[in-house]
Amino acid sequence: MPTVTTLIWIAVALLLVGVYLSWTAGRLDRLHARIDAARAALDAQLLRRASIAQELATAGLLDPAASIVLYQAAHDARLAEEDQREVAESELSQALRAVFAERAQVEEVRAAPGGEETADELGAAVRRVPMARRFHNDAVRAARALRRHRTVRWFRLAGHAPFPLAFEMDDEPPPALADREA
Repeated sequence: MPTVTTLIWIAVALLLVGVYLSWTAGRLDRLHARIDAARAALDAQLLRRASIAQELATAGLLDPAASIVLYQAAHDARLAEEDQREVAESELSQALRAVFAERAQVEEVRAAPGGEETADELGAAVRRVPMARRFHNDAVRAARALRRHRTVRWFRLAGHAPFPLAFEMDDEPPPALADREA
């Protein structure tokens, strides 16, 4: 009789281990899906910011030098290869800060016909990029923490999913544009 009891306890233990491994693999899968969704949202916000910046640069609302700087940075950000994307997006952030370093420049854009709407759209876009990047990087941090657990490594619960990478860029918005009252 002790043999049957021992076998039952072993079976229960194996079942519990299997349930735990399945739950952990499912959690890791959900984290990877969250990373994918957050990356898509980040990409959409970055594209929106670059598109509005490019539109503003070609609208004739800025002086020619500022238009060229902003247009080139936005163009480079939109067309950057994946391995150069963080640098190109950082350069667009720097260009936006250079062009809109002073509130007077924002007010000048707002005063032009159609400028109010464009300035509002760009202001919203530059405020959303850091938020989207933060959501993405938080998801990456959580997945990395789970993937570092021995159980996940030993049982290869991550499968062939690539190791998640954070998106590091300079996303500080120009203060004159980021203010909601601007």
